[in-house]
Amino acid sequence: MTGHEQEEPVAPHTTDAGTDVPHTAGTETSPKEAREDRPQRPAAAGGAGPAEQEDGAEVNTGTTIEKAGVPEAAIPELVIISGMSGAGRSTAAKCLEDLGWFVVDNLPPALIPTMVELGARSQGNVARIAVVVDVRGRRFFDNLRESLADLETKHVTRRIVFLESSDDALVRRFEGVRRPHPLQGDGRIVDGIAAERELLRELRGDADLVIDTSSLNVHELRAKMDAQFAGEEEPELRATVMSFGFKYGLPVDADLVVDMRFLPNPHWVPELRQYTGLNEEVAAYVFNQPGAKEFLDRYAELLQLIQTGYRREGKRYVTIAVGCTGGKHRSVAMSEKLAARLVSEGVETVVVHRDMGRE
Repeated sequence: MTGHEQEEPVAPHTTDAGTDVPHTAGTETSPKEAREDRPQRPAAAGGAGPAEQEDGAEVNTGTTIEKAGVPEAAIPELVIISGMSGAGRSTAAKCLEDLGWFVVDNLPPALIPTMVELGARSQGNVARIAVVVDVRGRRFFDNLRESLADLETKHVTRRIVFLESSDDALVRRFEGVRRPHPLQGDGRIVDGIAAERELLRELRGDADLVIDTSSLNVHELRAKMDAQFAGEEEPELRATVMSFGFKYGLPVDADLVVDMRFLPNPHWVPELRQYTGLNEEVAAYVFNQPGAKEFLDRYAELLQLIQTGYRREGKRYVTIAVGCTGGKHRSVAMSEKLAARLVSEGVETVVVHRDMGRE
C-alpha cells in the first residue's frame, strides 16, 4: 500500500453535526450511465504495445484480463475515491485501508486497468482495490474516462465515491491548516475551489456515492465509510434517511426531499418544545396529527416503486431527506418511522439527524 496525500482534515473545528443512528448501513448515489463515444485505450491501460520505464527496462503492458484468461470471479472489486480538495479524501482512503483494502494514492488513471489486472492475477491476495484520484494530476480526466470505459468492457465491479463540501467549509479547512488550494495559483482559495468544482462536475454526476462532509468531523466521516464498506456482502440497496431543518438549508447530497411542515409544529407545545422527535411523547403528538400516518403509508408505497426502479438501474445508494422548520421534531420523528419501514422491507438503512441539537 502506498502513502496518502498530506493530511486533509474533514473538519478542523468542532461542529454540531447531528446524530447517526444506524439501523444497518447506507447513503446516496447516482448510477453510472453508459457512454456512446469511448476513446481507444492507451497502452499503459492494457492496450497493445510495450511501455518503457525511466531506466530503459521494457515493461509489457499489453496483457489484458481477457488475454490472460483470468476468471471473472478473480477480478478484484474497485473503488475510486475522488472529490473536492479538503473534503476528506485522505480520511476516506485511510478508512478503507483499515478495512483491508489495497489503497493506492494518486495513481495515474491510465494505470487503473493495469492495477486491476495485477490484482486479478494475485490469486485472491488483492481482492479489493481503492484508488484515490484528484486534481493533483491536473489534466487526467480524459484518461480517467478512458480507463472507466475499459473497466466496463472487462466487467469490473467498480464504484466512484465522491467527497463533497461547501465552499465555506473548504475555505475554513484550508485556512486552518495554512495550505493553498492546489488550483488557486496566484488567486484566492475561493478561486481554486471554483475551478476544481467545475473540473469535477462531470465526475460528480457519475459518482455512485456522494458524501457531503460540510458538517462532519473525521470520526463521523469514518463512520459513514464503515457503514458503506465494512459489510462482507454487498446489499441490493442501501438508504440514508436524513432529517434536516429547512432554515439551515437543503442537504446537497439528497436524492429525494420531503417536507413535514404540513404538520403542526411541536415547538409551539410548551411541554414538548425542549424534546426532540426521538422522544415518545413528541413522536405520538406528530403521528396523531391528521395526515401523518397516511403520509407515512403512502410515501412508503412510493418508495417501494422507486426501490424497484433503482435496483433495475443498478443504483445501490439513495439518500431521502425529510425536512421540517428546525430539524428537531417532525422530521426526526418521521425519519425514524420511515427508516424502520424500509428496514422491515429488507433495505439496509442508516438514520442521520443532521440538524438535531442546533437549536
